[in-house]
Amino acid sequence: MNTDSAISESIEQAADSVGSVWPLHSFVTANPLAGFEDRPFHEAVAQAEDLLGGDGYPSPAVFRRAWETGRIDPDVLAGKLDEHGSDADPEALLDRLEATADSTPGVETAETPADRVDAVLTKWLAAFLDQGTATWSMPDREQGFYAAVRSVAPHDGDIPDGSADAWPAAPAAAIERALDDHPRDEWPSIFEHHLTALPGWTGFIKQRAADDGAWQSTYPITLAGYLAVRLTLADLFDASIQPAEPSTDAEVTDDDAVPLEEVCLAAWEASYRSELVDAVADGSAAAAEADDDGRPDAQFVFCIDTRSEIVRRHVEAAGDYETHGYAGFFGIPMRYEGYDADVSVDACPPILDAQHRITDRPTADAGEQAAYDRWSSVSEAGGELVKSLKSNAATAFSYVESAGSGYGLALAARTLLPGRVYDAHDAADERVPDDHEFCEPSVDYNPDAVTEIREGLTLDEKVEYAATAFELMGWEQFARLVVFAGHASETANNPYDSSLDCGACAGNPGGPNARVLAAICNDADVRAELRERGHDVPEDTVFVAGEHNTTTDEIDLFDGPVPESHADDLDQLRADLETARAGAAAERAADMGADEDAGVRETERRAADWAETRPEWGLAGNAGFVVGPRDLTANLDLDGRSFLHSYDWSTDADGDALEAIVTGPMVVTQWINTQYYFATVDTGVYGSGSKVTHNPVGNVGVYQGNGGDLMTGLPLQSLMAADDEPYHQPLRLSTVIHAPVARVTEILADHETVAELLDNGWLSLTVVDPEQDHRAFHYDGDLTWVPMDATEPTLTEAESAPESVAADD
Repeated sequence: MNTDSAISESIEQAADSVGSVWPLHSFVTANPLAGFEDRPFHEAVAQAEDLLGGDGYPSPAVFRRAWETGRIDPDVLAGKLDEHGSDADPEALLDRLEATADSTPGVETAETPADRVDAVLTKWLAAFLDQGTATWSMPDREQGFYAAVRSVAPHDGDIPDGSADAWPAAPAAAIERALDDHPRDEWPSIFEHHLTALPGWTGFIKQRAADDGAWQSTYPITLAGYLAVRLTLADLFDASIQPAEPSTDAEVTDDDAVPLEEVCLAAWEASYRSELVDAVADGSAAAAEADDDGRPDAQFVFCIDTRSEIVRRHVEAAGDYETHGYAGFFGIPMRYEGYDADVSVDACPPILDAQHRITDRPTADAGEQAAYDRWSSVSEAGGELVKSLKSNAATAFSYVESAGSGYGLALAARTLLPGRVYDAHDAADERVPDDHEFCEPSVDYNPDAVTEIREGLTLDEKVEYAATAFELMGWEQFARLVVFAGHASETANNPYDSSLDCGACAGNPGGPNARVLAAICNDADVRAELRERGHDVPEDTVFVAGEHNTTTDEIDLFDGPVPESHADDLDQLRADLETARAGAAAERAADMGADEDAGVRETERRAADWAETRPEWGLAGNAGFVVGPRDLTANLDLDGRSFLHSYDWSTDADGDALEAIVTGPMVVTQWINTQYYFATVDTGVYGSGSKVTHNPVGNVGVYQGNGGDLMTGLPLQSLMAADDEPYHQPLRLSTVIHAPVARVTEILADHETVAELLDNGWLSLTVVDPEQDHRAFHYDGDLTWVPMDATEPTLTEAESAPESVAADD
């Protein structure tokens, strides 16, 4: 293997230790330790702590609070201790954890040469990776990161003067020179050491290079180019190239030993899971005896998002309505460009590649389009003028003098009267049409369009997406109105606003995806093909798109395709949605410590208040994922903690629908869950600290303070009720599937990467088997199952598999 290949291979190996980081404007929740998922959870967090310095488990104080508030069942904890050969009582265990935490050594704060390398490097990373925020751009960016830094280095007084050849012409030469005295078997650990020094920036570089979007194509940067700069700076600052050797005084531990924190965490999770599983099992038995209630007045399809669980309860209570859960991109892996958008976005999970380009195209209603264009042009011109006056050295001071009073009044209104500000914006929105009122998505395939991916969808593709949606949700009947409700958040002055939008749409609103699926399902040719496949959609069924505002719980219906024959249905539905909104908003307000009697007003205030650090809780609290019919959970208050995906095992004879859910949404919800988990247990390393001291940089991320590494996760206000009191209970995801255990076993046997996640403890899985008297079986590793009733024997892979599979074995 030549040197270049050896370097590339070593960099690729080392990069597994750094999780991908997406830009803030398209925040994607992901497991920050995704590269460690091939090993048991307790080993992964220990190795990550060595590399990144982050805690992998909740603090003893958090465990203590969970114990004292009854969230950890004493019998469950005693059983977990017994499994690991410990006879310690729970109180003694918590005392030991607290004593261990108290003995943790302090952190060294003296500045080192490596700190000086970081300071220079982060300065130029911020300048190079800026996405249109800076008024004056870094020179030579189009030549790549290494070349750009090499050109400015002689003019940077923070970089020590070096010899004439301090910066070789090519990045590969710089890396080779740095590695000259080190054997090849040390290269991966050297690269890992330098990549994990600034995991926020390197995670962003890793994602940007993999995505290869417009910014990357114009201003290229790679991990190799980054390492070339870093290693050169390390040489100039006389910083160590190699990671420090572990202390000889360090305590030697058994790598196979499970830490006490793992035992406590597992007991906490099992305590939560047992209640969820019992409820689903009871619902399964009850649903088997229930009669069909007939055709509902309307059906809703919400995202599986935990926030949808709350509003679904209130929608169902407001009338004869049926709700379902489906991944919020509605199965359409698309790249979307709005009517007047500057860029397109991939509105699908990162686990998928966008397959279709969808653009909003104006319809024949020129009047609404003209009104929108006038408002948009005035708003844009005003924004550009203000930006020009503020940034121009010749006009900045006079602008502040003349506009200062107006700014002061505006700031005072946002601070003191945010509700009035919301009303003003709402009134303006009423006067100006939304783009969806005069635009339609380009759903039809256009072979003449010259784009990077195909525009629109063929008839076969439309039919497949519609049929897949119905089959995954197990639909056999359709109401007169069927609403696909995407979701988006509403917030002011919040760098993390996209983290509150639809995770299944890569941190973008889900309304456009809902509009595409609604348009597909209203297509007469699609319906004719669907009938051939057994999906007989009634003639009077109309599909409507909508969007759920998760901050205010308002559900906006896009009623363009609704005929006059359904006008009364739509009016009644809108009235009932207002009732549902009031109930859901009151519940959310109470959950945030506000007056639930003024829930709607409180949520509107939070949406408009520029000083509000917590406009909503987002997905905080998530702990469960239920896959099954709504009948299992319809009468339960799951407290906004469970993802809910509709699925009917009886309509999925070959298991294809369940396989798609297990390998898709279940994996994505695990990403979301681990993002929230790690950001809660160590907000400084795996989150982003307090919003109060955030400093947005380059439209790509935030610093804490005025420089340093990009923060990689959620802020503490999204996770903590108080500085020392988590709102989000840091638990790994508990998945509950309503299906024959044999079917689930077969799927796991065919998908080793999913089984590996379970075997290594990154999430748990329990199956409620409707064919075995609604009994629950918990996955115990290596394709074996343990009955939740401890008196029953364990199921092996052969025993849980279908007869044909068992016979083959």
